[in-house]
Amino acid sequence: MLRAFCFASLGLTVEDLYLIDPDPERGGHERGVRVELRVVDPQPWRGSPNTSQRIVLDQALWRADFLESVAGGPGTKDRMHHHPGMHDNRPGRRVYAPDLTDDPMAWLEKQLGDLTPLLEAADVPNTAEHQKAGAVLRDNLAEIVATVTTVLGEVRAGTLARPPA
Repeated sequence: MLRAFCFASLGLTVEDLYLIDPDPERGGHERGVRVELRVVDPQPWRGSPNTSQRIVLDQALWRADFLESVAGGPGTKDRMHHHPGMHDNRPGRRVYAPDLTDDPMAWLEKQLGDLTPLLEAADVPNTAEHQKAGAVLRDNLAEIVATVTTVLGEVRAGTLARPPA
């Protein structure tokens, strides 16, 4: 299930995922939660003032994957990593961080508490234009972290991120 938070010019997506590794020698399948910081792509106004408007969460700037190997089982935190500075929606290499695996939700809260380094790593040209969105996101960190915690709990319980049929 995909969940989306929109904060003016920036958005955040939270989704459960099951990744099938095409090369079993690399370690096998993974499951968990993906969090992405994305740009809210402005859309032209359509219709009357009461018409629902189009919302587009497009370019991914940063990604955190709270993954665990299927073989290792729930709670192993053995594949948790992030992708700083995504370009053209491509994640680049995985970056593993001890503080991410030690306390994933505290790490997430710290990362999202100051978006400037995340935006700079993605070569966003004018980070100042996203300050308002960053402030609103910070004001909603408790809800975001609670959502990620809930989704990860459901993945670990086996109700989300199930293998494809």
